[in-house]
Amino acid sequence: MARNPRRDLLAGLTVAIVALPLALGFGISSGLGAEAGLATAVVAGALAAVFGGSGLQVSGPTGAMTVVLVPIVHEHGASGVLTVGVLAGLLLLALSLARAGRYMALVPAPVVEGFTVGIACVIGLQQIPSALGVTAHGEKVTAAAWQALLDFLAHPHWAPPAVAAGVAAVMLVGARRMPTVPFSLLAVAAATVLAELTGLDLARIGELPSGLPAPSLAFLDPAALPSLVTPAVAVAALAALESLLSAAVADGMSVNHRHDPDRELFGQGLANLVAPLFGGVPATGAIARTAVNVRSGARSRLAALAHAAILAVIVFTASGLVARIPLAALAGVLLATAVRMVEVGSVKAMIRSTRGDAVVLVLTAVATLALDLVQAVILGLVVAGALALRSIARNVRLDEMPLRPDLPVDHTEQEHALLAEHIVAYRIDGPLFFAAAHRFLLELSEVANVSVVILRMSRVTTIDASGALVLGDAVERLERRGITVLVSGIRDGHHRPLEALGVIARLDREGQVFSNTPEAIAAARAHLRNTGILPATT
Repeated sequence: MARNPRRDLLAGLTVAIVALPLALGFGISSGLGAEAGLATAVVAGALAAVFGGSGLQVSGPTGAMTVVLVPIVHEHGASGVLTVGVLAGLLLLALSLARAGRYMALVPAPVVEGFTVGIACVIGLQQIPSALGVTAHGEKVTAAAWQALLDFLAHPHWAPPAVAAGVAAVMLVGARRMPTVPFSLLAVAAATVLAELTGLDLARIGELPSGLPAPSLAFLDPAALPSLVTPAVAVAALAALESLLSAAVADGMSVNHRHDPDRELFGQGLANLVAPLFGGVPATGAIARTAVNVRSGARSRLAALAHAAILAVIVFTASGLVARIPLAALAGVLLATAVRMVEVGSVKAMIRSTRGDAVVLVLTAVATLALDLVQAVILGLVVAGALALRSIARNVRLDEMPLRPDLPVDHTEQEHALLAEHIVAYRIDGPLFFAAAHRFLLELSEVANVSVVILRMSRVTTIDASGALVLGDAVERLERRGITVLVSGIRDGHHRPLEALGVIARLDREGQVFSNTPEAIAAARAHLRNTGILPATT
């Protein structure tokens, strides 16, 4: 299952250390207690790791879900939250069977990138109180971070920020020099030993529950089910959205990894169906823990499964040791993780791509920080859709093509000859943007029995970052299968997004981009003659 089991196990151990205080904190914040958070991290984390659609995703209780659960606890009590978890699990399983996960492909790349930037800021701000060694106040992370800073300045105590800064620095510098070494684990261990030997006044994780509760359905009240359907729909929607976005972020942070959205919904549904039986709250894919997992070197789902198993072992055997870990050290881990979540080069390229992409990215990031995850993504989708529709309205054009009865509609005699010569030309008509590009270009990447593909782009009316990225993905897939790709007829206004995102830079350097189709056809024939596929006299 794992290409490098030792590396995955180390990543799982690192994530477990980071996930432990988060699980405890989110369990307490939800109103069900620390034991509920641990049960969720162990049970839901293991099931989602085994049955989910992402090999890098780490699941458990999250801050966004806690916000949704608090009013349910106040209105329906702990049993209501557990029942909502079961209902949400069933809804997620239904979404998986309906193959609803594929619609996540319609989320534009700037929305995902903006969400990543925003959530990185949220994670960073959440760590300010622990990094400064003060108690957090308030629900909004920005206000809580500001109040924590004021409290620290009123009564400064430099040990916590020094520990947090030291751990973060070790991770950031060490990862750049030796990326295969688990510096987060080493830094946390070193900070804990230092705190014990020197007697530093640092807040620790504290006492842990001694075990997990036995599975039970005693909380289920059939009479309360009708009133819990609406909260369950909200929880299921948030779980699906956060999990699939987190899986997409993990894909972006890794190389050659792609998640299965429908299987991910299935794994999350099963996790949420079973976790309440052990007293756990609803779970989702957790971006902070997933980011730690990827950055710690995880290569398969073994890391996420190991994280859940290690948490279970800690609950039963090592609670006394883990209780001594300084919270400031864990804050340093997450601060470094937040910094490394943001791919500065990718953000800059997308902002330079088009003005609309820049607006969507910035707006989604700000909304994630100021509002919440669901509202931010919805806002990003609405704005991206409005900009895309405006672009289409400006570029719609109908061209009437003469038809010949003796040939198929989509081919000319010359194209039939090219096909016999192992060359196929595809003309892309209309907009190449986030909603239209995926299906067509994925079909393009499956073309068979040819040696050269010519992409005729003179009739592309508009192109955005998502379309450019999918185009680059299709080109890479074709080239991995040994098919040479030539591009012709790119409009002047379309060079900017393609070049900003690095889609055609390499093809241009290698002389595979042409101003018109006849030049591309001549180059394709010359290539086939040079490789021996066509005789020299053709």
